[in-house]
Amino acid sequence: MKTKHSKIQTEGLPSRPDQLSTADSSTAQSASAPVAKTDNRLPIDREQRSKNRTLPTSKVLNQLLTSLPDAYRLAEVVGKWVWVQFKETPAAEIRQQLAQLGFHWNRERQAWQHPCGSFSLGSTSDPHQKYGSYYPADMKAA
Repeated sequence: MKTKHSKIQTEGLPSRPDQLSTADSSTAQSASAPVAKTDNRLPIDREQRSKNRTLPTSKVLNQLLTSLPDAYRLAEVVGKWVWVQFKETPAAEIRQQLAQLGFHWNRERQAWQHPCGSFSLGSTSDPHQKYGSYYPADMKAA
């Protein structure tokens, strides 16, 4: 059963209908106008990206070390794949460089992943248990 709310709010924000009815036309126009964002990133060379996705693990790690050393420090090798997990969302330029190197975003694992030429169908199990993993930045330092 629907009822009309007759109480007047004395604290906090007004109800949604009250907000809409009191909005002046200039606010409504500015809210509906699209905001143009400038995209300063270079376009991804899809042909080069496809070639990069077939590179072996060692070459992917070398490219990552030379082009994105901060991402290399976070890189984890799981089986033949390379995963990079950031604590916070990286800048758009870094995401673009990862994509150009052949990485893709895995929403389930919250990581950038590179198949290193080893393409397989998705799995719900954790590959760490099956293949093991290591951090190459730790191996070089030792």
